[in-house]
Amino acid sequence: MSNFWKRTITGLSMVFILLVALVFSGWVFAAIFLFVTVLGLWEFYGLIRSESCQPQTYYGIISGILIYITFVYSQFTREIHTEYFKYIFFLIPFLLIIPFIALSFIVEIYRSKPNPLINIATTVIGVLYIAVPLSLLNAFSGNDNEKKFGLPEILVGYFALTWCYDTAAYLYGKQFGKHQFFARISPKKTWEGTIAGGIITLMTAAGLSLLFVDIPLFDWLVLAVIVLVFGTHGDLAESLIKRNLNIKDSGSILPGHGGILDRFDTILISAPFVFLYFFFRNAIITV
Repeated sequence: MSNFWKRTITGLSMVFILLVALVFSGWVFAAIFLFVTVLGLWEFYGLIRSESCQPQTYYGIISGILIYITFVYSQFTREIHTEYFKYIFFLIPFLLIIPFIALSFIVEIYRSKPNPLINIATTVIGVLYIAVPLSLLNAFSGNDNEKKFGLPEILVGYFALTWCYDTAAYLYGKQFGKHQFFARISPKKTWEGTIAGGIITLMTAAGLSLLFVDIPLFDWLVLAVIVLVFGTHGDLAESLIKRNLNIKDSGSILPGHGGILDRFDTILISAPFVFLYFFFRNAIITV
């Protein structure tokens, strides 16, 4: 079977699983992405582990799980709390990052490994790069979000924009790409593919505004631009990591895609900006 069909079957299977999970319950979606978070952290720490770099793998994974679960709980229970406690529960997951970083220094004291600063840095980067962005996705799947057909509109729309961009850029770039977009980091990424992906993404945003009418066109267009700008850099960031490690794929768990980081690289960088946009947008509307 060609890589194209492997990629297609894997992608469609993931879409089906996520849509079923979202229709069934936001908690199921959260559980699936908790599993993805653990796999992503394990993959990341495994890739960078070497004689000169020994990240705190188990501490990093456990910390990532705790931050993720705390954020999910704060999001899915916010409607039952008073306005005052909503803000407290909202801040707790982010405040956990502070002791996580501090404790990583203490953990390293008892490990007796070479290059302690590199070990601490890579441990912290793993959680900030993988666990935090994936946990933020749950902000758009709670019961108090706009829904249609039982699906949270912002989250489904964000995934649709991301997948349409990735697919269009990959297919068009593979077929017609001639001019390299960022040769130093990703020689196979082309301007033709990137531009085609951008056009399809903006068209998808317009279509989403007609399907999910509760969210105005302006918001969908902003979301599309975030995916284009930060999603593209997410892809480049992961390529930068792989090039530094001299590897082709981050793993082989997903046929046709590679590893967890290969499949979710766009989301890992763009998700925080999507979260920030809607957070400040809702805060302004509330005021």
